[in-house]
Amino acid sequence: AALALLCGSAAAVVVWKWLGKRQIQKKIEDAQRTRDEGVKKMAKVVQQFREQVPSVQTDAILSLPLLELTGRLQEGSLSPKTVLYTYLEKALEVTQQTNCLRHFIPECEEQLQKIQQQREKGLLYGIPVSIKDHIGHKGHLSTCGLAQCLGTLVQEDSVLVKVLKRQGAIPFAMTNVPQSLFNYDCSNSIFGQTLNPFNHQKSPGGSSGGEGALIAGGGSILGIGSDIGGSIRLPSSFCGLCGLKPTAERLSVWHTRLLNVDIRSRPTPVPCALGPMARDVDSLALCMKALLCQEMFQLDPTVPPIPFDEEVYSSSAPLRVGYYDTDGYFPLPPCMRRAVQETRGALQAAGHQLVPFSPPRIHYVMTELFLKTFFADGGRAWLDVFTGDIVDPSLKSQVNCCKIPTLGKKLLALILKPLQLLLLKLKNVATLSTCRSVKEMWNHHHQIEVYRTEFIAQWRELQLDVVLCPVLGPAFTTGYPGKLLTAISSTMLYNVLNFPAGVVPVSTVTEADEEELKLYRGYCDDPWDRTLKQ
Repeated sequence: AALALLCGSAAAVVVWKWLGKRQIQKKIEDAQRTRDEGVKKMAKVVQQFREQVPSVQTDAILSLPLLELTGRLQEGSLSPKTVLYTYLEKALEVTQQTNCLRHFIPECEEQLQKIQQQREKGLLYGIPVSIKDHIGHKGHLSTCGLAQCLGTLVQEDSVLVKVLKRQGAIPFAMTNVPQSLFNYDCSNSIFGQTLNPFNHQKSPGGSSGGEGALIAGGGSILGIGSDIGGSIRLPSSFCGLCGLKPTAERLSVWHTRLLNVDIRSRPTPVPCALGPMARDVDSLALCMKALLCQEMFQLDPTVPPIPFDEEVYSSSAPLRVGYYDTDGYFPLPPCMRRAVQETRGALQAAGHQLVPFSPPRIHYVMTELFLKTFFADGGRAWLDVFTGDIVDPSLKSQVNCCKIPTLGKKLLALILKPLQLLLLKLKNVATLSTCRSVKEMWNHHHQIEVYRTEFIAQWRELQLDVVLCPVLGPAFTTGYPGKLLTAISSTMLYNVLNFPAGVVPVSTVTEADEEELKLYRGYCDDPWDRTLKQ
């Protein structure tokens, strides 16, 4: 009888698990079907427009830089309708090749009608804008790439979307993200892998990878991403774009979801920042100018009411520029270091003063400050978001490491203690960085403040205006970002500091770079260095 009861219980558990998985699978299939139907509807709408206006010079419109396009729209020599449908058509083509879109926003046609009736034309009048999956748009999902988020539609536009609309912009598409947003690849178990438009074997970066692929492929002229460890800057690097991570809360994050909670419901010493991505720096500046307006400050009173400083932006005064081409933690490929050195030469030739700068204690920052912020509980809160979900292959190694019991982690720490540098790199999966008490957590927050003070003191001592530094790149082969979390040390530093940081493309990879990469050994020629080389 006991054996029969045991067998019956085991069978019940198996059936229960199977039913749970089947339910998730059905949710995923429904979401995919909804997306595919949305794409077909948008293709039909675009086709109708093409039939009505067959003479549209698509290539000429798509080649216009943002500043020129806004000028043409403001003066009326181009209509918002023509521009919107031109970009919708191109976005359809780009997502077919790269799988960068999560969903079109059909309400873009309503917004088109609305802006044409407005008396005042905003700074982004008639500009189609793409937004990252988790930035709230009324009537749409905010999934973070998680199946558990598929049932709930957003009830209200995020503050950022409201301000974009107020400035005359037309949000027209939501872009794909990695599962849970905590990855700099761009793949999830619902909508699949997004590819780099320049090379389909490569990743577009993440977590704003859908934005990177869509803009780089020409399907959007301006996008909004988010950044908590490099998620605007890494896709910008991988896709050859310009991207800006402002200081957190320079732009409102109200009604923006992060890991299945509203960002504001989880205070953190390393906060998330929203920011623009585009093809040139002037586009980023125009976007910031448009967003930093009275509307933003009124809708979100926690945003400092400081408008864009045009005087600082347009100044040509010589600057004192600190620079480094390695942070001493994760050596970047030769081409990225070359890019810094070439830029340094160009800045010197332009009359700026270049000063060597060495960011302090990056090993400590990466493991004790950055990763500890997100894995203070050993990764339990992060693991919770995967409950009842299918873990994407690109995250499996990180998820499995977080599942190691506390005793196992302690034993692992003991065994690896003699291997100091290797141990530091192993902490990329946060198997060892945890806060064991509330007191320890408050101390961790304090240590971040102490480090910021130290960094600012070093910056002031050298009397710097700005720092020139490398960014991770070029684009990794798909699947590799999940194996190399520690490689983001170049970007995460500025999240810990909460400094604004941007990325600009200055060069492309040469044959000489590829030859030099064959000799790359990193610091230890360890498995992580070899993985980076691959």
